[in-house]
Order: sequence, then C-alpha cells, then structure tokens
Amino acid sequence: MTVDARERSARAALDTVLDPELDEPITDLGFVRSVTLTPDGALTVRLRLPTSFCSPNFAYLMASDSKDALTALPWTRDVVVLLDDHHDSDLINGGLAEDAGYRGTFGAEAEKDLEALRLTFRRKAHVAAMERALTRLLREHPDLTEEDLHDVVLGDLPEAPTSGALLRRREALGLGVAPSDPVLVDEEGRRVPPGEIPLRLRFARAVRVSIDGNAHFCRGLLRTRYPQAADDQSKESVS
Repeated sequence: MTVDARERSARAALDTVLDPELDEPITDLGFVRSVTLTPDGALTVRLRLPTSFCSPNFAYLMASDSKDALTALPWTRDVVVLLDDHHDSDLINGGLAEDAGYRGTFGAEAEKDLEALRLTFRRKAHVAAMERALTRLLREHPDLTEEDLHDVVLGDLPEAPTSGALLRRREALGLGVAPSDPVLVDEEGRRVPPGEIPLRLRFARAVRVSIDGNAHFCRGLLRTRYPQAADDQSKESVS
C-alpha cells in the first residue's frame, strides 16, 4: 500500500470518530490538524479544538477514539495521537502514549467512567436523530398528526439521510432496527404512549436544537482560532 493510500485509509478511519457532544465526525468539524506517516507504517495525527478550554473528558474521548480507530488498521505499526493547544494537552497526550486509560490519565478527576459518559451522549444523539426523522416525515405527510407517530415504524420512514442516521444511532445503543420496530421510543427502546408524545417531541426538539446550535458555534470558533481550518470543514449536514 502506498503512502497516499495509507493516508486515505487513516482519514477514512478518523471519519468514524465523533465529537461526543456535537455528534459529528471530527474530520467534518475540522478537528484533524494533520496526518503524517512514514513508509514503514508509523503514523502521527494531530488534533485541534475550537478553544483551549474545551471539556477535557470530551477531548480525551475524541483523542482516545482516534487512536483506537487508527490502531485497528492492519498496516499501522506505531500510532501517536497528539492534542494541540489545549490546557490539558500534556496530560492527555501522556495518558494516550502510556495507554493509561481514562481513569489512569485523570485520576481522581475522572468522576464518571468513560463508557457512562459515552452512553449519555449516544442517547442524546439518538433523541436528536429521532426528532429529525419524524419532523421530516410530518413535513412530507401533512395528513399525519403528532398522535399518529405512535404507530409509525422504521419501515415507514423515507430513504433519506435522516433515516440512515437514526438507524446508526439505534445500532450504537443496541436498540431494534427492524422495519417493524417503532420509531418514537424512550431511551430503553420502549414505544412512547400516545399521551406522552407532545412532551417527548418538545424535549427531542430542544435536544436537537442544542446539538445543532453548539456544532455551528464550535465550527465558527475553530475557524476564528485556526483560519485555515475552514478548508478542512465539510458543509453542515446530518451524519
């Protein structure tokens, strides 16, 4: 495999790494600063974030997931992931180099287990994806009411990016993805009762608006901090 092919492979692996709060690939957000590799498979990736004070646990999660995704590639020999210009860069980079894990890196400051943190944001991402998919369905079918959503199943959704994104979020949580599975469910995958639908939809919209707004804001902050990052950011889209 040529060096160029390996770089494309590395960037494709990084496409799978999501910002846990913004629910977008770090590549689309412009968080990947550089990918450097040698002919023998040694790989160094540098990451950047919108501010120096972005949440350390989010920063660690993205850096750790990046290293895992790159290490899983069959051709990599040595993988180094470095977080630049963050107030905890030295701590995070040292922990990654030693494979110390989340608690080993932050010690007593690691109040939550990393997987518990990941689950929290996967659930938020699912709620937002569910709202996007159902809002699209309501717009395309004006005859449908919010109450009718109780009976909507995955097979009723159109072939669209919003539907695909919802299926990926459900898979990540271990929720059903069969065509006969209900779309509007709670965090445990249980169908939402008709009487709770308006409240659930309002909550889902608030979550989605918050995620979308934060993502837009962070993209702008990154461009302000690193003007060249604009060339690395994709258009804002449903992932």
